[in-house]
Amino acid sequence: QIGPVAIHWYGLTYLAAFAMFLLLGTLRLRQPPFAGIQGAGAWTRRDVEDILFLGVMGVILGGRIGYCLFYKPGFYISHPLDIFKVWQGGMSFHGGLLGVILAFSWFAWSRHKPWLQVADFVAPCVPPGLAAGRIGNFINGELWGRFADPSLPWAMVFPQSGSLMPRHPSQLYEALLEGVVLLVIMLVLSRKRPPRPQGTFIGTFLACYGVFRFLIEFVRLPDAQLGYLLGTDWLTMGQCLSVPLVVIGIIVIATAQRLDRPQVGHLG
Repeated sequence: QIGPVAIHWYGLTYLAAFAMFLLLGTLRLRQPPFAGIQGAGAWTRRDVEDILFLGVMGVILGGRIGYCLFYKPGFYISHPLDIFKVWQGGMSFHGGLLGVILAFSWFAWSRHKPWLQVADFVAPCVPPGLAAGRIGNFINGELWGRFADPSLPWAMVFPQSGSLMPRHPSQLYEALLEGVVLLVIMLVLSRKRPPRPQGTFIGTFLACYGVFRFLIEFVRLPDAQLGYLLGTDWLTMGQCLSVPLVVIGIIVIATAQRLDRPQVGHLG
């Protein structure tokens, strides 16, 4: 709190995420295949800045709308003005992902660049931002995990949960898998020369994120207003939304390998 101005951890982690995207995007401009693209299809620092701006809009709008539609539709239908109260919290990764996809689809169309080339440029720059967001969840003491065995060395108590029983720090699990591990996978893929076919990076990102999120949901407590779905004691909305990502990611990877299109080139 600085006078009347309140600084939220979420705001700081979002700022860190956008800064890391700008840094990684700028570094990616210097690497093949993007460093070798010439003419009308060439990539510039301005492109990175424009993608970031559009991505910020996509994350905020898509994340908020997705949360309202996926997790609390009844409440927001009855209280539509509360949709705009973003300071009260409530963001959905899957909604944010859809927003980002729409954002860089507009970018690809307006700059006459192949959609998959743009998607492959963006995908490796995203994991650090996901890690930052999950760390923000951890600091805020939200989205905690299920009860854990007290003997688990890293089990933690989250007083905000209303219980002093030890729980899984599922936010840190997500930061590790969706952030660090996914970034390492992206870096390993990027080391191959010649570069992998168009679609490899975005397909891998979608499939890996979907798998990681699906697995973590087994130890993450579902949203209270939804609980577990279909009468089970394990199926969550997060898992239902992650399965399509895995399927789409695998299809994109398989199609990329079959078509074997190079990363260079632009649409006329």
